[in-house]
Amino acid sequence: MHRLLAAVLLAAAAPAAADTIVIRAGHLITDAALPARGPSTIVVTDGTIVSIGAADMAAPAGAKVVDLSTKTVLPGLIDAHVHLTEDSGLPWYASLRPKFSEPYAATTGLKNALITARAGFTTVRDAGGPTLASLAMRDAVAEGNFPGPRILVAGDPLSISGGHADNAVGLAPELGDALTAAGGNPGLCDTPDQCAVVVRKRAAKGVNVIKFMATGGVLDDGAIGLEQHFSDAEMKAIVTTAHGVGLKAMAHAHGARGIEAAANAGVDSIEHGTYLDDRAAKAMKAHGTWLVPTLMAYEGLKLHVGKNFYTPNVKAKALETMKIVGRNIGVAQRNGVRIALGTDAAVYPHGRNAEELALMVEHGMTPKDALIAATKGGAELLGVDKVTGTLEPGKAADLIAIDGDPQKDPKAVLSVSYVMTQGRVVPMK
Repeated sequence: MHRLLAAVLLAAAAPAAADTIVIRAGHLITDAALPARGPSTIVVTDGTIVSIGAADMAAPAGAKVVDLSTKTVLPGLIDAHVHLTEDSGLPWYASLRPKFSEPYAATTGLKNALITARAGFTTVRDAGGPTLASLAMRDAVAEGNFPGPRILVAGDPLSISGGHADNAVGLAPELGDALTAAGGNPGLCDTPDQCAVVVRKRAAKGVNVIKFMATGGVLDDGAIGLEQHFSDAEMKAIVTTAHGVGLKAMAHAHGARGIEAAANAGVDSIEHGTYLDDRAAKAMKAHGTWLVPTLMAYEGLKLHVGKNFYTPNVKAKALETMKIVGRNIGVAQRNGVRIALGTDAAVYPHGRNAEELALMVEHGMTPKDALIAATKGGAELLGVDKVTGTLEPGKAADLIAIDGDPQKDPKAVLSVSYVMTQGRVVPMK
C-alpha cells in the first residue's frame, strides 16, 4: 500500500509537458548517509531524475541548464509535522472569528506552503487541520496550480471529549455544547467503536495519515494534564483501523505512559515525545515506532510565554515542558528509536523549519544524523521513500541548493538559494 501511495504521488506530481533541466552542482549529496560528491550533473526530465553524472556530462539538446556550480545540492528537506492551515501568533480563540472559515484556512495553507518550500522543504506532512481545507490545499499544490512542497495531510485529528483537539475546551459551557452539537468537533470519539468509525470516515475523505491525541496537549486550555487520554483499547482501535485501510497513524504524545501506550498499540510515530523515558522508548523500539521531536515548537512557546498571551493553564503546561526540551533525543538514541525531523510549524512562524536541524544537534545528534532525519528518514516514516529522500534516477526531482556542508554544519541548510520540488522550480521571491 505504501508503494502504491508513492507511485500515485510521483505520477500526480510530474509536469504535464516534456521538460528537461540539467543542474550543474559544485558539490552533490545524493544520500545524507553517504559522503558528498564533487562537481556533478543532474538531469531531470518531466519532474524525474533520469541520470546523475560527472560535471562535464553533456546536456541533452534543448535542455535548460542551471548553474549551481558554487553550491551544494542535496535532497529536499522533509518536515513530518507542520500545520500549514494555521498561523503563529494567533490567540487560542482566533478560530472562532468568522474570518477563519474552512475556505480561508485553505488559502492560509497555500500561503504557508510556498513559505515552507522556499525554506528548502520539498515534502511535508500536515499534522492536523480542517479536513476539507487540508485536502484542497494538498491537491491544488500537487496539480501545479500553486507552488509548494509535496503535502500529505491528516485532516482533523481524533481526540477524546475534553481532550487536546476538542475545540469546545475553554469556551463557555453553553457555547461549547452548541459547537459540539453542531458538529464542530468532527474528530471526537470516546469508545473503540466510535474511534474506528471516525478513522474510516476520515480515510473515506482521502487523507494520507490518521492523527490522534494520545495525551493532553500544551496549547489547549484544558487542565487534565499531559498524560494518557485515549484508553489502550481506543488507541488500538484507531491504529488497527488505520492500518486496515492502508494508512499510517501518528500520535501526539507528551507523557511517558501515553507514549508507551500508543507504541504498544502499534502507532507509526510519536509526535513531540516530551517526557519519553526508557520504558516508553523500549516499547517504541519493539514496535518500530518513530520519534518526531518537534523541538522548534518550544522555540515558538518562548515567543509568547510571560507576555500575557497564553491562558493560565497553557502557560503552566508550557513552562513545565520547556524545562526538559530535547531530553527525548538522548533517550531515543540510546534505545535505538529512529528519529525523523518534524517542527510543529504554526506554533512558531512558518519558514523557520530548517532551524530544527541545529536544535537536534544541540541536543545530541550529529550533523550527519540530523540531515538523515531531515531527508531519507522522513521519507521512510512518511512512506514516500520510493519517491523522495535521496537523489537517484527514477525518483522525483526534489532538491535544494545551499552554501556550505550540512553534513558538518547543521546551520548550512539556512542558506537555501534554489528549490526544485517534484521537478518544478519554486519561485524564491
